[in-house]
Amino acid sequence: MKTIAVSIVTPDGQVFDGEAEMVIAKAQSGELGILPGHVAMVAPLAIGSVRIKNKNETEYVAVSGGFLEVQPKKVTILAQSAERAEDIDVDRALRAKQRAEERLKQAKQEHIDFKRAELALKRAINRIEVANMVRK
Repeated sequence: MKTIAVSIVTPDGQVFDGEAEMVIAKAQSGELGILPGHVAMVAPLAIGSVRIKNKNETEYVAVSGGFLEVQPKKVTILAQSAERAEDIDVDRALRAKQRAEERLKQAKQEHIDFKRAELALKRAINRIEVANMVRK
């Protein structure tokens, strides 16, 4: 089966570099499925998972926004942050989720940045969900 090159990069370096038969990512406009030969495009990413399918196996990467660039032979994801499912520290993500939930509760009483706390909660939940995808 045909494949497409996939590269996921963050400011801290490369997270994934390989081939895929299909890439599925969550753009701000909805979920995108990319196959080899896909039309060129650029899309802003939402907080979510990237699924990289190759040879009946799927790799999961948690991304926290960024951009997806598609060329007929290559998919490049420039993410603000990204972690492979197997590299996610679930305990750390659970603590981050708890902190964000506490900040959201305090936001009504104090001058807490509600949007920032809400995004932190979404990132933590995404990391937990992606980590659990490979631990099933």
